[in-house]
Amino acid sequence: MRRTHARSVRLVGVSLLVAVGGGALAAYAGEQRGGTGGPSPGAAVRARLVAEAWDGSRAAEVWRAGYHPSGETVQLPEGALRGTDKEAYAARDFELRGELPDVPREEGTVRWKGGGSLTLPLTDAREAFADLDRSDGRAPLTVTDVRLGEMSLATDRGPATVPAWLFTLDGYDTPLKQAAVSPSEPPRSPIGPARDTLSDELGPLPGPGRVAVDGRTVTVVAWHGGCDDGPAVHVLETAGSVVLSASVAGADDGPCTAELLAAEVTVRLDRPVGDRVLLDAFTGRPVAFGERRG
Repeated sequence: MRRTHARSVRLVGVSLLVAVGGGALAAYAGEQRGGTGGPSPGAAVRARLVAEAWDGSRAAEVWRAGYHPSGETVQLPEGALRGTDKEAYAARDFELRGELPDVPREEGTVRWKGGGSLTLPLTDAREAFADLDRSDGRAPLTVTDVRLGEMSLATDRGPATVPAWLFTLDGYDTPLKQAAVSPSEPPRSPIGPARDTLSDELGPLPGPGRVAVDGRTVTVVAWHGGCDDGPAVHVLETAGSVVLSASVAGADDGPCTAELLAAEVTVRLDRPVGDRVLLDAFTGRPVAFGERRG
């Protein structure tokens, strides 16, 4: 087996990005979360530059005016799935018994608990089911009925009620819910990705992530190698943004197998995200969120 250093493993994902950017030195006012020690000087500077670029920017205004889910856009029946149904769901293996309904209207409304609403095009039921069913396994989840309803989920602007397709599953009293509207197009970032000189101390967050209902706990996926203590995520909080900096803790400079691993890291914020933009320090873009399976 070919062997390499743990640090070179980290570059596998990073090298896929076009690295540009730069800037002057700035103080890091954040606090470490999800690991031990603090961010490197370069990572600290990068986090501050990303926050300064976004805070008060036109991109931030456009982002806040849109619909950007930060919680699960697919929600399982109450009590979750049982037995082999868990495997069928992870494999995206569904079977439809009956007909899919036509969209009763062309648009649906997202309503935020804190006030405000946004009208967006509805997803067709066929498109929604096709997104669920992507396998032809032998033990599928059986869908017995599909109808349009609503669901509540976390967004970048706080909790919201959104249109949803409700899939009744054989053997379950409550439906599986899938959001029936797509997220808004993200604005162009006011700052480019980090320079490749930072790739040894800072990496991108591949996503997807999620925000807890209270808005103070954020879970993201981060890369690490086979000979380290796992990923660490540091946080910089400002009035307008929350910047997450992903790195590797306890990297070993000795020989190591060449592998790229992903692990979830949960961080606790000083206050709820609210309408602040959650940002990836490496890419300079909002953190990717969405439904996860398996």
